[in-house]
Amino acid sequence: MRRVERKQVLSLDKYESFREEFRQSAMAAKALRRVHVGEHLTFLFENHETTLYQIQEMLRAEKTTDEAHIVHEIETYNEILGEQGELGCTLLIEIDDPQKRDNLLRQWLKLPEFIYVKTQSGSKVRPQFDERQVGEHRISSVHYMRFRLGDQIPVGVGCDLPDLALESALTTQQISAFCKDILAR
Repeated sequence: MRRVERKQVLSLDKYESFREEFRQSAMAAKALRRVHVGEHLTFLFENHETTLYQIQEMLRAEKTTDEAHIVHEIETYNEILGEQGELGCTLLIEIDDPQKRDNLLRQWLKLPEFIYVKTQSGSKVRPQFDERQVGEHRISSVHYMRFRLGDQIPVGVGCDLPDLALESALTTQQISAFCKDILAR
């Protein structure tokens, strides 16, 4: 996966003049890489463009010009991208009702272990995930994951947790975009 480099991050003034055009392009890239699995799981697969957009927006929101902070944001977001042969994503567990959310986040404590990307060969590739997002009694509603696919072609995203066994097929456009992302340098 092609990582964001410091020289690609614009100053706040330059970004502001380019923002609306870049935002439209990044939102289109995000929409293509968004996969809903059932009612509550949304996977946002990232690429260079979506990651650069997130960095620029974070710096804009915080009005950050401090070089050390900029470099930290770049390093943090690049971790989600992973390496060539990997797909990085953010998993959002979306449950509006606070009590229901709390109950399900406790019930789904092992959820990250049951997430997968299904490949054309039928295999299930499990993610590497940040274990800090899994507590002793409950999981976070946001998870950062990387799927090491190598040269395998992704065709679906799913979960085989017994109480939440669901799978969504990828569209032809998503498969094409994900394959490009896997191979990007």
